[in-house]
Amino acid sequence: MSQSHVLKIERPATWVALTGFMGVGKSRIGRELARALMLHFIDLDGYIERETGLSIPDIFTHLGEETFRRLESEAVAELVQKDYLVLSLGGGTFTRPENRERLLARGPVIALWASPETILERVSRRPGQRPLLADTDPLTRIKQLMEQRRDIYRQATIHASTDGREVHDVVEELIEKLWEYAEADR
Repeated sequence: MSQSHVLKIERPATWVALTGFMGVGKSRIGRELARALMLHFIDLDGYIERETGLSIPDIFTHLGEETFRRLESEAVAELVQKDYLVLSLGGGTFTRPENRERLLARGPVIALWASPETILERVSRRPGQRPLLADTDPLTRIKQLMEQRRDIYRQATIHASTDGREVHDVVEELIEKLWEYAEADR
């Protein structure tokens, strides 16, 4: 295809990562953000499952969290090399310094936020899928983990709440903020 036939699409970013606690809507919003920006979408946990042939709960159960975190870091190192991508991270991905450094150097990182109660309600829809919440008091565990990660998530480039909001409203807000980020970065 000659250069004159290449489609020029005006968009605020060609690479974006979404971080935040489990259940804040990273995958769902990421998929819609990718569609709106005409970019590819990859859910990091799904990518790891495809690459290993194992589910995330199975990796945690049989290989341990450290092995999972190593696989996660290897996947991040690979995916920051790609273009035209919206990458939805696992809740703990951004907490590792090497991942955070790679991701922030690559492009804007969006942190999504929701209340612990909203998160519990959302993750309760898929029991057994959240190894870190296999606890007798998941709400307290969510609050503890969120508190531990709060300052790390605050290092993201852009922030938005998903509490009580429609996906398309959050996506519109994110696109506006990505344009602001792109303008400020010039």
